[in-house]
Amino acid sequence: MTHPIHDSRYSWLRLLITLAIATVANVGMWAVIVVMPDIEAQFGAGRAEASMPYTLTMVGFALGNMWLGQLLDRLGVTKALIGAAVTSAASYVLATLAPSMLTLSAAHLLLGLGTSVGFGPLIADISHWFMRRRGIAVALVASGNYLSGAIWPMVLAGILAKNGWQQVYLVLAVITVVTVIPLSLLLRRQVPIEAHGTAEAAAQLNAQSAGFSPRALQYILGIAGIGCCIAMSMPQVHIVAYCVGLGYGPAVGAEMLSLMLLGGVVSRVISGLVADRFGGVRTLLAGSVLQCAALFLFLPYDGMVSLYVISALFGLAQGGIVPSYALVVREYMPPREAGARVGFVMMMTIVGMALGGWLSGWIYDVTGSYQMAFINGIVWNGLNIAIMVMLLARSRPRRPATLA
Repeated sequence: MTHPIHDSRYSWLRLLITLAIATVANVGMWAVIVVMPDIEAQFGAGRAEASMPYTLTMVGFALGNMWLGQLLDRLGVTKALIGAAVTSAASYVLATLAPSMLTLSAAHLLLGLGTSVGFGPLIADISHWFMRRRGIAVALVASGNYLSGAIWPMVLAGILAKNGWQQVYLVLAVITVVTVIPLSLLLRRQVPIEAHGTAEAAAQLNAQSAGFSPRALQYILGIAGIGCCIAMSMPQVHIVAYCVGLGYGPAVGAEMLSLMLLGGVVSRVISGLVADRFGGVRTLLAGSVLQCAALFLFLPYDGMVSLYVISALFGLAQGGIVPSYALVVREYMPPREAGARVGFVMMMTIVGMALGGWLSGWIYDVTGSYQMAFINGIVWNGLNIAIMVMLLARSRPRRPATLA
């Protein structure tokens, strides 16, 4: 049987608070994309060099998902959130004082560490409070990352145009502290130990059917995550720069990014509902196939209207992929290790985003075009699809709700 705390009124209230925190905590990884053209102009950098602050933000984001996930298992989510909020605010301020691309990039490494608390750690925490509706709960919290990307670029673009990127970062430092820390104090309650029983049984059965140890499956999912997110990063990281190069301007690119991420929010909600019925592996596979199809559309079409449409389609295609990794972890691995295991897999997806963001910039510098960068993403996406097909062929995962 499930524990009374699962899917309770408190669980849904906690979900709303967590979503609000995620929407603010995740803003750092999107702010750097919006200010990238201004940074490139100020420091006279090439496209690949100007991508380094984003890449190091994602490196910090990746490491933070793993480290803060482990901290979450030991100390709880509130302490992790407070420490991360202070770290993010300090890094915003340090970035505004940076005299060179090197020091600016170093500040963004710290920013990534702080920002990471809004993703994997929050996903792992909310997964403990739901059983039958875990899919939609995880998807909604993961949507905080995309809601942040859909809302903040439009807000920040106005500040950027009037006051410059340094003012954008100072505003975000204040918002992070006054929002995340008070809300984190509302999450001090911890899930009862006895509530883990049913999830533990489901994970053991699933692991046996797949024939992988938790550690081996963790690494396999990590490789898949790198592949899917190298593909995912191409439009998300470079859509603003892509539009600038086509002559449409950064504002149009910011609108396309927001449209892409709003589509991702819709996709994540739908994928959560689908996962509650069909499980994380099938949901992840479906999203990966749709993402690959959407990437192909960028190759023949580069008109403004076409790019608006394709950006929306891409968001609708890929939004549910990354949260599905967390669901697969929870379906196959022990709940007491959720923070560390989810954190590791989320770290690997973010490594893919960081590598893909830099790699696409490098390909552009070498070829003078983004066409080969899109093709590169399609190839990596195929790796992710192959791994999911293999995992699905080897196992028939049982969800906790089925056992309950």
